[in-house]
Amino acid sequence: MKTIYNIKALFILVLSGFSCSIVAQESVNRELTVEREYAPSVQDANKVNTLPAIKEPVVSKQFINYATFARPIEPERELSILPSGNIMTDIAYNKRKGYLNFGIGTYLNINADAGYHILDTDKDQLNILFSHRSTSGNRKYLQQGWDNIKTKAKLNDNAGGIGFRHQFRQAALKLGAGYGYSSFNYYGLPGVGVNSFSSAAPVSPSDKYPLTNDMNQANQLIKVYTGIESKEDADIKCVLDLDYTNFSYKYGLSKDTEGITEHSMGGKLVLSQRMGGSQRIGIGGKFNYFNYSLPDGIFLFENYFEGTLNPYYIINGNNWNAKLGAKIMLITGDSSKFFVSPDLKADITIGNKTVLYLIADGDIRSNSAYQLSRENRYINPERGALPSRTWLDAIIGLKSGVAPGFWFNLFAGYKITDKDYFFIPALNYWGLPNVSNTLSLNSKRFQGGLEMTYAYRELFEIMLKGTYYKWGMEKKGDRFYGYIPTLKYEAYGRPTMEFNAGITTRPVDNFTLKLDYYLVAGRKTYVSGAENEQMKNIHELNFTGSYHLNDTFGAYLKLNNLFFQKYELRYGYPLQGFNAMVGINLNF
Repeated sequence: MKTIYNIKALFILVLSGFSCSIVAQESVNRELTVEREYAPSVQDANKVNTLPAIKEPVVSKQFINYATFARPIEPERELSILPSGNIMTDIAYNKRKGYLNFGIGTYLNINADAGYHILDTDKDQLNILFSHRSTSGNRKYLQQGWDNIKTKAKLNDNAGGIGFRHQFRQAALKLGAGYGYSSFNYYGLPGVGVNSFSSAAPVSPSDKYPLTNDMNQANQLIKVYTGIESKEDADIKCVLDLDYTNFSYKYGLSKDTEGITEHSMGGKLVLSQRMGGSQRIGIGGKFNYFNYSLPDGIFLFENYFEGTLNPYYIINGNNWNAKLGAKIMLITGDSSKFFVSPDLKADITIGNKTVLYLIADGDIRSNSAYQLSRENRYINPERGALPSRTWLDAIIGLKSGVAPGFWFNLFAGYKITDKDYFFIPALNYWGLPNVSNTLSLNSKRFQGGLEMTYAYRELFEIMLKGTYYKWGMEKKGDRFYGYIPTLKYEAYGRPTMEFNAGITTRPVDNFTLKLDYYLVAGRKTYVSGAENEQMKNIHELNFTGSYHLNDTFGAYLKLNNLFFQKYELRYGYPLQGFNAMVGINLNF
């Protein structure tokens, strides 16, 4: 199969606001991804053209800021108009056209970000960005008998993009293109044992196992996008988006095997009509088609189509808002299924500072090779996963600012998903690296939690958030793994409790100190036989100090894992211990 690795100049998709919130509203119950949020936020936005959302409270899950370089190949950012911004610092709002961030630290950690407004007028915006992350350092395995053995973890991620937007009198045209390239090694613990899914012989530290952590895998992403959207206040609104994604692996499980290429074509259409001043009726639709180019060998991927039809009705009152709708969804292929989920959102304001809200919907998660690589780069590159079907994803909550500077959000939710995916370590065949396989199980999850913040003037701000999860798993095999009667299935890799706390203070002008604490408990993994293994809880304390001299220059210091904890997100893949980084930020 002809590869595409000689392509030298494309850019990563950066358009955002490309669909209105009535169709693209992200689930408030997004699954916990126990990874460090790799991309520093671009907060200092100048003319970011995002569409205003329907008035509804959104309890968005905050990504936990765990270990450095545990992220996928592409930054999870979609900015319609790239702002000149403050990255890792609190440089005041400015109207500069570009920014540059550069940081370097232990483990040869390097962060770099750059962006520039080429055009920035009321009618035309043209922006480019580039992002780089890399590391190369030794780590020790955590497993008994291997804890004195070092392995080198290597990663080199690069991503760039260009986005254009032209505003006509009644509508806007959007164009974007992007490119991402990631090189990394499978440094995970080799020969972790034997389970009933593998016929491999057990391997001990004393065996001369042919470690493969010197094999550099590579992922490549090419993405192009176009779309049109009418003005937000138009009586008749229309949004049309089309995109194409090409994602590929350089290798399979060895250098002798060429990797797959995933072609994905997607589209989204929304039509709605205003009825009076406070009502709107509409219909939305979206689809994705996945096609795989497979080299010779045993590759478990299939071509399939998924589509969603979403009729809805929105009404806004003086102190309340509601959306009544349904999602009619279809998946073809081995996971062929037709199903219907609600699409309900409602909120009511009680008094001046309290909102009671309810959200209930469902969705399809494609579990494409690209999506899984974003969450776990060490996924088995020779085997795909079935799409997940969420029948219900509901949450009810109460948000209130009961006192000056104090705010809280009390919430509870329930989620039902068929063919939910869980990462488990693949017990190695001789000479191959430790990769993660996906196990499909039907899951039910209850969650409940409380989030609170308190800010005193501009001197300090305190944040606390705790969430409890209760999982129910159905003992049902998938097309790869058979049912094991003696095994009690768990929500592998996902926590039963997470807690994070932070305090930010500004003791003097232009200087900010931030301390964050993270706790994740209750994760389990499946290793061998018919047994589950408890994974070590994560306790992490991080410090960030930043200083900005003026609206042009800033500097920062980051100290991560101040408890010197040893832990892993994927079994056999130890993450960085204590690490430090210094950096600068420029606006120009």
